[in-house]
Amino acid sequence: MPLETEHAQFLASVHPYDALSADDLKTLVGRCTVETFADGVPVFQVGNAIRYLYVIVAGEVEVTDETDVQLSLLGPRNSFGERALLRGGPSQRTAVAIGQTTLILVPAQVLHELIREHPKVARFFDRRRPAQAAAKDLTVLPVDQLMTRDPVTCLPDDTIRAAAQQMAQHHISSICVAGSECFQGIVTVRDMNAKVVAGGVDSGQAVSTIMTPDPLTLPPSALGMDVLHMMMERCIGHVPIVEDGQLLGIVTQTDLTRFQALSSADLVRRVAEADDASVMARVTAEIPALLAQLVNMGTRHDVVTRLITDIADTVTRRLLSLAEAELGAPPVPYLWLACGSQGRREQAGVSDQDNCLILSDDATDVDLPYFAKLARIVCDGLNTCGYIYCPGDMMATNPRWCQPLSVWRAYFTGWIAKPNPEAQMLASVMFDLRPIGGDESLFDDLQAETLAKASRNSIFVAHLIANSLKHYPPLGMLRGLATIRSGEHRNRLDLKHNGVVPVVDLGRVYALQGQLTAVNTRARIEAAMAAGGLSATGGADLLDAYDLIATTRLEHQAAQVKAGQGPDNYLSPATLSDFERSHLRDAFVVVKTMQSAIGTGKGALG
Repeated sequence: MPLETEHAQFLASVHPYDALSADDLKTLVGRCTVETFADGVPVFQVGNAIRYLYVIVAGEVEVTDETDVQLSLLGPRNSFGERALLRGGPSQRTAVAIGQTTLILVPAQVLHELIREHPKVARFFDRRRPAQAAAKDLTVLPVDQLMTRDPVTCLPDDTIRAAAQQMAQHHISSICVAGSECFQGIVTVRDMNAKVVAGGVDSGQAVSTIMTPDPLTLPPSALGMDVLHMMMERCIGHVPIVEDGQLLGIVTQTDLTRFQALSSADLVRRVAEADDASVMARVTAEIPALLAQLVNMGTRHDVVTRLITDIADTVTRRLLSLAEAELGAPPVPYLWLACGSQGRREQAGVSDQDNCLILSDDATDVDLPYFAKLARIVCDGLNTCGYIYCPGDMMATNPRWCQPLSVWRAYFTGWIAKPNPEAQMLASVMFDLRPIGGDESLFDDLQAETLAKASRNSIFVAHLIANSLKHYPPLGMLRGLATIRSGEHRNRLDLKHNGVVPVVDLGRVYALQGQLTAVNTRARIEAAMAAGGLSATGGADLLDAYDLIATTRLEHQAAQVKAGQGPDNYLSPATLSDFERSHLRDAFVVVKTMQSAIGTGKGALG
């Protein structure tokens, strides 16, 4: 039936239709109809062709997926059906009236015309990530746009004199040494001065005698800021870009001059120069302001968290260096690893510490006190710097998490063989391990072996999936969002545990199923798509949803910092506009859909 006056007035108050002119709104009202559905009557079902966008005037509508899992319980002023209309094809949802429900029906053709002719309407229904501006600074500049390609090289057997002549001829401050099959080292002007001019090494000797073998390198997927952080922390001026042993390019300090950035690089430098934890703490106290600055600049959420995590990594390595200076050289090789958000490079404005130590199997009981002291120095220092002690004692100070490699192998083997609740929890945390400082070879085989064993154990995979579904998006009755019901954070959304964590859990499962070595959540989803473990459509939707949820979380924290408050993860929906609530709800629906798919064995289809 045609819209009555009260329904027309209602539609005029709903965003984005409230942005239309009086004439356009009158035309819209004349082309819409209103319909009432009794309790339990489907508005549409999975597989139906969708011909309308539905706006709820009164009552409620339950939206479920093809497995009857509830995705949303929508109330007045919410709309539904647009995903199928805009994507094309049959509905992948079922919508059922709860109680007597009155809906305004906007014909598909009318919706398409509104989107085509009215930018504000188009923006409201555009669920894609906004296009990112071209990289203008080091925070987002891919290193392959910064590096010098095909750098000047010489052979290991070439003489030092010949290498120096090449450097002079090309007016460069370094030359890369590459053999017939792979990159081997680098020689800089500093090497020439210190070892040849001042040190007296014969210039007729092979250049390999003065080169730095196996120098620090970065992959072409790195960002310019990664280069700057490495230069600041390690006091070097040249970073070769290497992939699979092949030299692709080099970045020097000269290359960085036109892209100088203060922010995180300055904090990394100051931490790397600090003499104790108290000095580092004064630096890390500036992280909230840095977060707010980066967010206000429009920096992508994954870049923001990556830069902030880089600071934590530098703090950890500096503390390890200070600990070794105090205790003496380690008796056996070791590796310090981070797990949790630091392991995934996803630290935001609030973070505790999660870490562990893997020791060489040469370690004996006599060596353990050294590493207990080292762990105490580092963990205490991290706490001083604001990375508070882990409430669950997932730290290297716990003897359980400071063990030889063989013990770690036994841990993972046991967790995979007997996936009880504790094993599920521990495996989830430990699958996010990332080396920070020490001998990284202690981890290479362990990671590959564990992924292979875990992915082959269907019972373990099933338990890990079930464990991942314990964190669920906050979908409910209040405009489609369920807030915390009681306590200090009543009437707020937990954007960590009910926002980003469900996506983190999904990414971890995809990585396990595909034996993917990526640890970062976004990288895991992208790798799963590339490997065929996640469909292009499902993966793109999940990335869009994750980007929106994670960005909303950082924007909330940045606003708190600007207001002089400490950042947290609890957002009041009342601070969001109808537009923002609608998009956030859609993001949570996507996450719940992907959870349902992986929970029913359809994760690969997405």
